[in-house]
Amino acid sequence: MKNSKSQSRRSFLKQGALAAIGVGVLNNLKANELYTGSSAFNFEMPPVDGAFELPKLDYAYNALEPFIDAQTMEIHYSKHHQTYVTKLNEAIEKAPELKGKSLLELVSNINAMPEGVRNAIRNHGGGHFNHSFFWKLMSPAAKDSMPSAALKTAIEAKWTSMDNFKAEFAKSATGVFGSGWAWLAKDKENNLMLITTPNQDSPVMDIAAQRGKPIMGIDVWEHAYYLKHQNKRADYIADFWNVIDWNQVSKWYSEL
Repeated sequence: MKNSKSQSRRSFLKQGALAAIGVGVLNNLKANELYTGSSAFNFEMPPVDGAFELPKLDYAYNALEPFIDAQTMEIHYSKHHQTYVTKLNEAIEKAPELKGKSLLELVSNINAMPEGVRNAIRNHGGGHFNHSFFWKLMSPAAKDSMPSAALKTAIEAKWTSMDNFKAEFAKSATGVFGSGWAWLAKDKENNLMLITTPNQDSPVMDIAAQRGKPIMGIDVWEHAYYLKHQNKRADYIADFWNVIDWNQVSKWYSEL
């Protein structure tokens, strides 16, 4: 009986210690070492009263036509993205110790998330981050934008030409099996690389197979293109080049 009580006490103390460590980790979350000394993404709005909100679009639903149609934009933004925001807030309600943390702090520290909400933060936090990034990346004035001299030089040093880069990026995006994303990102040494992630995973996540700082990305979930392009993902990717705001990509390249 005495041994049983002793074991129970040790178990209780151990659980308490682990909980304290967990709280300490959460209190000290940082937007991982990739972002040390760099600015945050300019789409990332702080949570309002502990809750995240759908970011405001900088353009109308039909502004990216004929390359991305208005109906797809409206459904993608107001339904799909809104669901990610709603589900993320529901997860945070279950783990109030996460309230006040930035989106980047959450999604770049998936392993530190409480077990009961870890998958929800990964899926819905990732969905919120990725789509907020995606909307900011595109512009109706894209045709008037060009990569900065520094970005163009870096791309050509890696892939010899912009055309070769576009071909490799398209190959990467086309090759994503099922749902996911394709990214142009920088590694710790600021070298450019192409990354693909499944579902709503992102290169910023500590669980990513390849981690990096994304500066461009394309959503290749079918909901991003099926109304207009049906099963022709390659056509959607080809149209995507017409809406990329290279000024924004260049800004992230220089600042992140």
